[in-house]
Amino acid sequence: MESIKQIYKIGFGPSSSHTMGPRKAAQMFLERTPGASRRVVTLYGSLAATGRGHLTDKAILEELEPSAPAEIVWKPEVFLPFHPNAMKIEAFDKDGNVTDAETYYSIGGGDIVREGEERAPSEQIYNLTTIRDILDWCEKSGRSYWEYVEQCEGPEIWDYLRRVWTVMKEAVERGIEEEGVLPGGLGVRRKAVAYYMNASGHSLSLKSRGLVYAYALAVSEENAAGGLIVTAPTCGSCGIVPAVLYHLYTSKNFSEQRILRALATAGLFGNVVKFNASVSGAEVGCQGEVGVACAMAAAAASQLFGGTPAQIEYSAEMGLEHHLGLTCDPVCGLVQIPCIERNAYAAARALDANLYAAFSDGRHSVSFDRIVSVMKQTGHDIPSLYKETSQGGLAVIQ
Repeated sequence: MESIKQIYKIGFGPSSSHTMGPRKAAQMFLERTPGASRRVVTLYGSLAATGRGHLTDKAILEELEPSAPAEIVWKPEVFLPFHPNAMKIEAFDKDGNVTDAETYYSIGGGDIVREGEERAPSEQIYNLTTIRDILDWCEKSGRSYWEYVEQCEGPEIWDYLRRVWTVMKEAVERGIEEEGVLPGGLGVRRKAVAYYMNASGHSLSLKSRGLVYAYALAVSEENAAGGLIVTAPTCGSCGIVPAVLYHLYTSKNFSEQRILRALATAGLFGNVVKFNASVSGAEVGCQGEVGVACAMAAAAASQLFGGTPAQIEYSAEMGLEHHLGLTCDPVCGLVQIPCIERNAYAAARALDANLYAAFSDGRHSVSFDRIVSVMKQTGHDIPSLYKETSQGGLAVIQ
């Protein structure tokens, strides 16, 4: 498995697969065709179907047009075999001849694969790639998940996670101050500030839940507006982990060091899912985004509250299990309805999963790894209508 830095990517929303990934592909192609007179980008499948709502064209043109004129061609009805998020970029000389061309696939979490590559080359630094094996390591060594991360990544991982935590906090704090309507034409108003203010008027338990909602809404709304966020594991699910950690950080006075350890644990669980299945909504539906983020946040909360490795695994397993089958059907292709509210609900579910696991000894029937396998198969069985194409489910409600 590669570094958890690939789970936590700092960038601008609203979508890791439809904004960050295509922007990266455009940058890569620009570097190899500096003298092109014109470029044409053809978007296929899910990238074309929901690209306008995800600002895919805007992200690509921002990279290409300063160098030379660029054109976007939309082909939502064409699905290339490797992955539903496909794009082809062609470079032309002044006489209109094609001088270079490359097909790219945005495979989720901002990652890009070129045509002919099974996966973008990356350094594999984790020898253990299932939670079962990592849990065995924890039990035999008497250490925890975050210590396995430190062993594999080295002490420099803490500087990176500190930067991740800073961006997460800033996204929460910006989001609970912003008001107005989100871009895109749906007329969705920002709600985080209202939830934040309303929460203060309730009793302790209701206040706590209201603040979790507010923090998740804050980050998700920042993402929908194209703000700076951290994928966890994607842009569409970026509000869940920050909401849980920010709430516990401010209400329980956990130290920054413990928050960073919780981030390491959460990243490890997300990494295992990405390696063995997928975190791409276009490939496995929203269960791979919001479901995985809920599992990550549940594991982080359990880590913070002193859960055993078995309890942490159980907490994460429930976070993912109870999102199995969740479809990705954004209205108008925008990361707004139902995405923003899903983040708020999943953040609350993550805390519930932690609490449920804390009452147990960590033993349960279905392992996290088994749920990951089921999620992968379920995602492949879900029709493409419900996997980020805006052709089914909520996306077609008028």
